[in-house]
Amino acid sequence: MISPHLRLCLRSSMRLSPSLHNFSTCRVLRHDPRLHDVGPVIEDEYALIRDHYQSPRYAIVLAHGLLGFDELRLAGPNFPRIQYWRGIIDALTAKGIEVHTATVPPSGSIEARAEKLVESIRSKVEGKNVNIIAGLDSRYMISRLKPADFKVKSLTTIASPHRGSAFADYMLDSIGPMQVKRLYRVLGYFGFETGAFSQLTRQYMQENFNPKTSNVDGVKYYSYGASLEPSSWSVFAASHSIIKRLEGGMNDGLVSVSSSKWGRYQGTLVGVSHLDLINWTNRLKWWLWELSGSKRNFNAIAFYLDIADMLAKEGL
Repeated sequence: MISPHLRLCLRSSMRLSPSLHNFSTCRVLRHDPRLHDVGPVIEDEYALIRDHYQSPRYAIVLAHGLLGFDELRLAGPNFPRIQYWRGIIDALTAKGIEVHTATVPPSGSIEARAEKLVESIRSKVEGKNVNIIAGLDSRYMISRLKPADFKVKSLTTIASPHRGSAFADYMLDSIGPMQVKRLYRVLGYFGFETGAFSQLTRQYMQENFNPKTSNVDGVKYYSYGASLEPSSWSVFAASHSIIKRLEGGMNDGLVSVSSSKWGRYQGTLVGVSHLDLINWTNRLKWWLWELSGSKRNFNAIAFYLDIADMLAKEGL
């Protein structure tokens, strides 16, 4: 059922040209009363980069999510590399913040990714205290592997599916057990691991992973969620609708706000997609959006700088 506010937003955006319709965002959605049931609402606090941010005491480790990478070189050595943390590492470093990236298997199981995560972090910060910005792999690493070569002071997760994703449930159910096995064989043939996919279901996370992966005393846990109301042209339109129907809540196109909560919930980023969170949003989108009279409400670089500032103020 589409709310009256959403109908109004869609009618307003349809008056724009078709090219702008895809990128329009309606302010009224940011005041949807449902948002107030999911913690602090963050509307445009990270639209602009401030002049000053405090630096945390300990190094920050960025670890990519499912199907992520550190850097990719798709062409020859004369072409620039593609960074997963696009512009974020440079921005943190420019503010005098010690930052490292960790690389893990893109689609391996949580356990396999956590094992590699220990190795990757150890190689860069052995003997140090660190703040990690990552997801489920880090939760497992901290709780179950208990690394001794470095000390984790905090874990900040951003739109991580701590209670699973209804979209993962839907995809696995739609494909069916036999087709899933065939798909896994094909992916394995091309060198892809497949352990992560079934672990993203709500049943696995809530009945298996979470009961066995408790928080560790002495480590501070923070989390953020994101909420998006995509247009019908958006790449997240279908997945957003599925999650909204099955979980009945706000989501960023891949993970619901309720699933994103873990530890101290810092707030819900409104009008932000899963790709916006790592600064992969096309600049053309923002340019076209501004032509429609809307102001940019989110800058991923400002967001990560603020996380560092928050950690500093927490004494971390």
